[in-house]
Amino acid sequence: MTRREAMARLRAWFTQRGWSPLPFQQTMWRHYLAGESGLLHTPTGSGKTLAMFGGPLLQGLMDLPTRAGELPTVPKAAKRARKPVPVMRVLWITPLRALAADTARALREPLAGLGLDWQVGLRTGDASARDKRLAKEGRVDVLVTTPESLALLLSYPDTMSHLRQLRCIVVDEWHELLGNKRGVLLQLNLQRLRDALPALQVWGLSATLGNLQQARQVLLPDQPDAPLVGGARPRPVQVETLLPPQGERFPWAGHLGLGQLQRVQQKLFAVGTSLLFTNTRAQAELWHQALSAVWPETTDTLALHHGSLDPALRRAVEQGLREGRLRCVVATSSLDLGVDFPAVDQVLQIGSPKGIARLVQRAGRARHRPGESGHIVCVPTHALEVAEYAAARSALANGVIEARRPLLLCLDVLAQHCVSCALGGGFHAGTLLAQVRRTHAFAALDEVHWQGVLDFIVQGGQALAQYPDFHKVVRDDDGVYRVHDRRVALRHRLSIGTISSDSSVQVQYLRGGRLGAVEEQFIGRLRPGDRFQFSGRLLELVRLEQLTAYVRLARGGDGVVPRWQGGRLPLSEALGEQIEALLAAPPHAPEMRWLSPLLQLQDRVSALPGPQRLLVEVVRRREGQFVFVHPFAGRQVHEGMAALMALRWTRQRANTVSYAATDHGFVLAPAVPVVVDADMLRQALQPDGLLEDLHASVNLGELARRQFRDIARISGLLIPALPGRTPRSLRQLQASAGLLYDVLREHDPGHILLGLAEREVLTAQLDVATLQHTLQRCQARTLDLHHPATLGPLSFPLWAERLRGQVSNEDWKTRVRRAAEQLEGRHER
Repeated sequence: MTRREAMARLRAWFTQRGWSPLPFQQTMWRHYLAGESGLLHTPTGSGKTLAMFGGPLLQGLMDLPTRAGELPTVPKAAKRARKPVPVMRVLWITPLRALAADTARALREPLAGLGLDWQVGLRTGDASARDKRLAKEGRVDVLVTTPESLALLLSYPDTMSHLRQLRCIVVDEWHELLGNKRGVLLQLNLQRLRDALPALQVWGLSATLGNLQQARQVLLPDQPDAPLVGGARPRPVQVETLLPPQGERFPWAGHLGLGQLQRVQQKLFAVGTSLLFTNTRAQAELWHQALSAVWPETTDTLALHHGSLDPALRRAVEQGLREGRLRCVVATSSLDLGVDFPAVDQVLQIGSPKGIARLVQRAGRARHRPGESGHIVCVPTHALEVAEYAAARSALANGVIEARRPLLLCLDVLAQHCVSCALGGGFHAGTLLAQVRRTHAFAALDEVHWQGVLDFIVQGGQALAQYPDFHKVVRDDDGVYRVHDRRVALRHRLSIGTISSDSSVQVQYLRGGRLGAVEEQFIGRLRPGDRFQFSGRLLELVRLEQLTAYVRLARGGDGVVPRWQGGRLPLSEALGEQIEALLAAPPHAPEMRWLSPLLQLQDRVSALPGPQRLLVEVVRRREGQFVFVHPFAGRQVHEGMAALMALRWTRQRANTVSYAATDHGFVLAPAVPVVVDADMLRQALQPDGLLEDLHASVNLGELARRQFRDIARISGLLIPALPGRTPRSLRQLQASAGLLYDVLREHDPGHILLGLAEREVLTAQLDVATLQHTLQRCQARTLDLHHPATLGPLSFPLWAERLRGQVSNEDWKTRVRRAAEQLEGRHER
């Protein structure tokens, strides 16, 4: 079939659907048919799947041996003959297993109408044994998989022979992989495939990023001029903030927002179907529980969706959304990405999304149809979050969006990849090094670290050389590194991937029926008979056995809600700058008009912050002195700044300084009051000597020891439990990792994984780059030092945060509420 005929058929299929190809879709098809690779950036719901898949479809039509205008026909004799075995043409990589089935469904949709007899297969951790076998043998035309499943496929020596006719790799939601180790693992495997298949086309699909050029460079490091295709214009996002009436008491600090329950319920029943997003799984459970208590319809129209629920439960919720049977789904980021639910009329966001890109992504889940604007209802949980919504609206109006920073030199990922290559047919060290250096992540890899990686995969390093369990790869006489031990092969394939989490406990009914997983630390504190809230149900723990919690439904009463580690989202630097600018500007936005009385109070008690000045407040209370600093750089950076300032103060005078931090600032509480002046503050916020002082102010050794567990698992240093064996508990994993860390520190202090652990603490946990930039910004600002007589709206949340670490027989919310009422009464007088 000619190119013109193929294009006519594809256009006819669009017409049958009542559509017409968009300009950016046609641009993508031209680039694809020209044999190019590149990056498509376009908003959610704009038609990116057909923009990308249209190129392979056109190529498939052009490969059909038919005459102009004819549909492909099959002779009767051929119908009785065996169908030709499919060969893999397109590899579609998605970051989430939950997206894979939906993506496969979208890819199958045009095939029959175009007359293409292509098979679309799935290869994820949830795939059937048959699907996994077909994928391994390359017997599907289009394969939808994840980065981890791709790495697993390439660990088999015969995989490459099944991929000889692979033409295109599509990396969907590239922005979600760009800044993490999953993306690093994918970079390595993409380069391996490009070297094996020189004509291979690679395309990334991404939402809008603040660093699109760099995103393209990371995906296609050897093609700096690859097309960067802009899709449809960003959908207008209508941001509506659910503001309490003026005069109604609204908390100055807090994070649940259940006081907004009645207003949220009214919003939910004003439309057909809504998604209610929270930032943490615990908050999702609490909001689902609260809505269930006041739900006027049958509860089967209210559902819960988060990553710790059993996949079968999540799939049932997703199907209910597709069919329009649900009134509301309370969800976390598990529903952030590209699953298409046209029935969703409205999105609500509980609490600040902490980032502009996340707000846009979630807003795009409503009215997920090309040409329609996004809409999101923002539900503040305390007063200062109102300013965050106004800042997000301002950022959207100015086109501000966050960048995703790619990771560099993740040696644990490289070690894992090297063992996979040794399994997948073997490698020569020099050849693999040259290949690895052509990726963005390892372009700066030096010989010393490369030899360290080789030494690690061969014998575990110097200190572990005497232990056979760490001897994985053998360098044969022909100079090729290979794996010969079947046990090593099995264990490695069981542990491929970079997703790390705390050890979890499966939750299931006594008579079967899985509900999902909670963290071991939470369930380990419960006793049989204790109740807890999970998966939208009140459960009673019957027994805990081999990392499975057997439960039964409980009737009446309350239960604790699980807490998952790592649940807090950090405020992005871009959003923090927007907040600070708005607090000093006239109140034009509706949110800032609502906040006006609070900001006037702040100005009267102390002063308002601003982009060109750093607000510092020193308050004396009965319990001591408090120094409040407001850089608006996010909790992670503020914790580093507070630790740094506390160290530098104690160097000048013996003292004990406690501190606490939020996204908007931090507070220092010295045991012995200090004299605070501008010179002393500038010296304490000096960026010079940052790394040396961090080493002294933060227990980097202990932080690195904790970080080492994930590194040890990814690199293969922690041996996984074999199938049929009881998985090791979190305590056992931490003990094993800690023992290995101590052995290496004592006997092999130059081990590559020790240095990596410390570097990741500095770059990931402490975010030294942003910390350095924030300190430099502080030095360039005017110091605005005030000594208010009492706490104000900006200092009170920081003072309240300190109470979390104190011992009391009252809960935190009770103490904060009482203090807020006393403070408000004092200001009203």
